[in-house]
Amino acid sequence: MKIKHAIYIIILVLFIDQFSKIYVKTNFFYGESVDILKWFKLTFIENEGMAWGTEIPGEYGKLFLTLFRITAVVGIAYWLWESSVTKKKSKYLIVAISLIMAGALGNIIDSVFYGVIFDKSTPTHLASLFAENNYGTWFHGRVVDMFYFPIWHGFLPQWIPVYGGKEFTFFNAIFNVADFSISTGVGILIFFNKKAFDNTPANSTKPYLNNDLEENK
Repeated sequence: MKIKHAIYIIILVLFIDQFSKIYVKTNFFYGESVDILKWFKLTFIENEGMAWGTEIPGEYGKLFLTLFRITAVVGIAYWLWESSVTKKKSKYLIVAISLIMAGALGNIIDSVFYGVIFDKSTPTHLASLFAENNYGTWFHGRVVDMFYFPIWHGFLPQWIPVYGGKEFTFFNAIFNVADFSISTGVGILIFFNKKAFDNTPANSTKPYLNNDLEENK
């Protein structure tokens, strides 16, 4: 698999991710939710920190997180280049790295640029693109999330430890295309581990096939 194919994947994911975020941010009030199906909703929220709404405390917490993401993407880019160009690894690995990198880049764009190109989203105000009264500064933007799959909602049985008798929603996370891309890439690495990390270059003949050819001469 060539590096250009990896770039195509990254560009496609980034386009879908940014299109969906900009559309939701400029057409949804903050917290607004629209039912697509009973178990699938478009719900507009913004994430100021890491996954699951976790935040790094302190004045420079958000800046540190954004710079960390950028550093991580540089490392992923090197991994992708080495895997696809230098070592010609399995297409499973290259696709997985491409998806992870695209997702990371998608959320970095929000963190770096959204604070200066959008005004603030509220329950009564739709955000505007390239607004004069931007809501933040460089590297301090909020990540836009919108996909919500509350597959089941109710009260758990009393016999369940800790959470028994409490209200519970499965699946409770709200995420975006970039998050899904990262999760898919990680999933490929986990479920196709042997194929992804096969040390045999993708365009080479398997050793055992070479041995069979030698024996048949």
